[in-house]
Amino acid sequence: MKTREDLIKNPALVREKALGALIGLAVGDSLGDAARTQANRETYGITTDFNSGASWSTDDTEFALLTAKTLITCGGALTEDAVVRAWFENVVVQDEYKRGGASEKAAADNLRAGLRPPLSGKFSTFHMSDGAAMRIPPVGIIKAGDPGGAAALAEIDASISHYGDGIWGAQAVAVAVAVAMVDGGMEEIISAAMKFVPSDSWLYHNLTTAFRLIEEAQGNILDCWMPLHDRLRASTWATTAEAIPAAFAVLKLEHRDFRSGLVLAANFARDADTIGAVAGAILGAKYGLSAIPPAWVEKVRYPSGTCLQFTKGLDLAAVGEDLAALIR
Repeated sequence: MKTREDLIKNPALVREKALGALIGLAVGDSLGDAARTQANRETYGITTDFNSGASWSTDDTEFALLTAKTLITCGGALTEDAVVRAWFENVVVQDEYKRGGASEKAAADNLRAGLRPPLSGKFSTFHMSDGAAMRIPPVGIIKAGDPGGAAALAEIDASISHYGDGIWGAQAVAVAVAVAMVDGGMEEIISAAMKFVPSDSWLYHNLTTAFRLIEEAQGNILDCWMPLHDRLRASTWATTAEAIPAAFAVLKLEHRDFRSGLVLAANFARDADTIGAVAGAILGAKYGLSAIPPAWVEKVRYPSGTCLQFTKGLDLAAVGEDLAALIR
């Protein structure tokens, strides 16, 4: 595994990995969203590529772009005030959020009502959703090789809309991306992420349950695929304690290259766009932009603004370049 200093010495590699993580997130988001549709299941069973009618982005990618924009605007020196200001400028101003997550809608309502972090995140029925985890990879990008720094910034960003497991899931994902950015092995990535999840949390319980099922199956995907779904299932599919263990379980099972791991994640079912987005960001950080099929990169490069209007037409490559510039 490289150090942060090693990575900084190679600007081309910094760019390769920063763009890989951000675009990998978008690919996982879009492919997962397509894979879980009834039409794709009836036509293909397992989705391995984009068809002509595949959707673009969901709230996963577009809220990740919000996190990226916030980090870029403040030069990586993230504060609670910077996050609140960004949400007022880009989220609260909208009257509706097509495809938007319940946790983000609740946070916007709480901000309008005068609440601020951590109460804007805590006072919400949806504070344990996976909404913060899906948007947090840009933090891991700029904190490449710095797990503690990634966890600290993730808490600042996540607290506006989440609490408890919702924050810990975001920290786990940010840390995983940070370690993947410096070529950590998958066991190193997962181990680092687990250090920031309290052992008495629901998230920790489900993570260890998932890893135990994989161990009992000796890593055989066919033997543990259905048990993983059965044991991780929560009453609502966008729950951190379900989606994040699912993403890490997939990564543990299959990580030989970007495409194989991403296809498995996108086909996990339930909140497959978030599972795909998280896995895609980690795999993209690890293997870089060149490991992602070029057609997939072009498919997701320019957002549709489906959820957050400011994202329409942004160039993910340019945003990735700006995030790379913060790694110094």
